Amino acid sequence: MVNSLGDSLDRALEKVFTRPAPKSAQAQMKYLVKQLKGTKAAAAALGVSQRTVERYVKGQLKRPRHDLAARIEREVKKRWQPQLRAKAKKKAASTDGIVLTTTARFGYTADDNTTDDARLRALPSQALPPQYAEKLFTARENGASEQDLLKIAAEALGQVYFRDGGRRAHGLKVEFTDIQEIRIDL
Repeated sequence: MVNSLGDSLDRALEKVFTRPAPKSAQAQMKYLVKQLKGTKAAAAALGVSQRTVERYVKGQLKRPRHDLAARIEREVKKRWQPQLRAKAKKKAASTDGIVLTTTARFGYTADDNTTDDARLRALPSQALPPQYAEKLFTARENGASEQDLLKIAAEALGQVYFRDGGRRAHGLKVEFTDIQEIRIDL
């Protein structure tokens, strides 16, 4: 179950990988050192000393503690197969769009009325237009907060699901108030 829209965007992009990312700490560290062009840059990205990075590269250290292992894996996946990642983003932002599935509570604002509808809604597989895919990926790349990403997703769901493409509920503004699950698929 995914509760973060940012993580869900990252996982959706990982599905386009054609090869698995390195698994061992040594292979992951070697990859990061190569991508970041040096042990000093890799150490800075991971928040460890340069000597620690060198020990992993040489194979002297083999099992990182859990928090470091998670940071290493995140940094490797962020840089793994960048051309495939860029191609998938471009396709989603230009022609295909993305599919958002969520179980959440929503708040609504329409004209002079505001409501917090307390009921939990399960919205299965809502196809969002390419412009919203582009907004989400651009915001994620620019370091937008989770709240900013959720505002974009709420705007998209408001347009596609609640206002039905402009055929009803004119002026309705939607926001997430509580998220149980959220998932993005390309």
